[in-house]
Amino acid sequence: MGQPVRDYLLTLCVTAAVTYLLTGPVRKFAIAVGAMPAIRARDVHREPTPRLGGIAMFGGLCAGLIVADHLFNLKGVFELSNEPRALLSGAALIWLIGVLDDKFEIDALIKLGGQMIAAAVMVIQGLTILWLPIPGVGTVALTQWQGTLLTVALVVITINAVNFVDGLDGLAAGMVCIASAAFFLYAYRLWFGYGIEAAAPATLFAAILMGMCLGFLPHNMHPARIFMGDSGSMLIGLVLAAGAISVTGQVDPDNMRIFFEGSERGATHAMLPVFIPLVLPLTIIAIPAADLILAIVRRTWNGQSPFAADRGHLHHRLLEIGHSHSRAVLIMYFWSALIAFGAVGYSVHSASMWIVFVIIVASAVGLILLLMPRFTPRTPHWANRFVPPRYRRRAGERASSPSYEEKPAPVPSGAQQGAADAQMGEESPERAPVAVGVSGVNGATAIGARSRLPERRSIDSSR
Repeated sequence: MGQPVRDYLLTLCVTAAVTYLLTGPVRKFAIAVGAMPAIRARDVHREPTPRLGGIAMFGGLCAGLIVADHLFNLKGVFELSNEPRALLSGAALIWLIGVLDDKFEIDALIKLGGQMIAAAVMVIQGLTILWLPIPGVGTVALTQWQGTLLTVALVVITINAVNFVDGLDGLAAGMVCIASAAFFLYAYRLWFGYGIEAAAPATLFAAILMGMCLGFLPHNMHPARIFMGDSGSMLIGLVLAAGAISVTGQVDPDNMRIFFEGSERGATHAMLPVFIPLVLPLTIIAIPAADLILAIVRRTWNGQSPFAADRGHLHHRLLEIGHSHSRAVLIMYFWSALIAFGAVGYSVHSASMWIVFVIIVASAVGLILLLMPRFTPRTPHWANRFVPPRYRRRAGERASSPSYEEKPAPVPSGAQQGAADAQMGEESPERAPVAVGVSGVNGATAIGARSRLPERRSIDSSR
């Protein structure tokens, strides 16, 4: 069992390395061709940033598939199944549509049609849902049209859910990486724990998807040097959906019944891994899907098109209530990990109540984090070198929070203030006031250098 794990790790590392090394040249290429759209009203970054990061991610996908095809323990996936080729065909088509959209901003309905065609291409080559395991009913075989429609719907929903959540630096890549890691654990357990060879393609897809996201994240973390654009967000959404379709539609639940023994209660708990493919794909995209549904309802209620852009997404609301850019991203990471790994953990140890207890405690912690947007922890002096600058304690700062009444900030005179404002106007003549929801209250801006003048806070401001 150790040898396949090493092969997966090698595939993941090659995918990540190729994606990481290609992102730099892709950024220069995007700047050269002018794939740097103007800042829109719903954007949180302040400076035009190049897109087309999906080109590097697609290169990593191709590299991962090529390496896996030459590894002893993984080449059987390509020999016994046509799913990797189906994935590559659909990914190439959706990637091309995304590249065109990043450069020319094509119409939303055209993109939707392209997503459906890419899903249909995968269905034609065999990557489709053949049956559904339904609790209390058993295995329900689907007709060709039912399987096709269900597969296309799952692909389109997943692609748009990931695309909707791609609004902050590192958010989409990090959330998909967390989801694919949980999915890899589940699919790997099906393959080697239950001996189901049909789960091998999904395991490979999850490993490659983790590599694509990990290789791109160093360039995309705040402040981002490049965005993945639709060419990247739609690509990783399609790969994520392909893994879910492979497990849900290809793994026969009847093959797992030979492991069920004991009492009726034990058999019920043992049956849970059979039904988890129905739940796990939903938990993987739970937060993006919730954001998608809320966006459609909100825009329809306001008389707008469901495809109209706005600033009402979950990550925008986190910024509006006072969270900094980095903290909003970390909160979204936390909830994604809690939902995805919670579902996987419960499928493995469904009879253990401590799994439920851990999930409840973690949910409470997450709610506390949501309600404390202005809390900025301070570390001891000896740990300053190990934490980001915003959490470091300045020299001479007391352990307790500083009192603004004891040391009030000096108020500059009218002449000094006018000179300072004139200096700022000369340095950045096009600088516009930024709303609180964009800059946050922790001193972290969305993108761009901080102001050279110290920020003045009121006496009753909290940290």
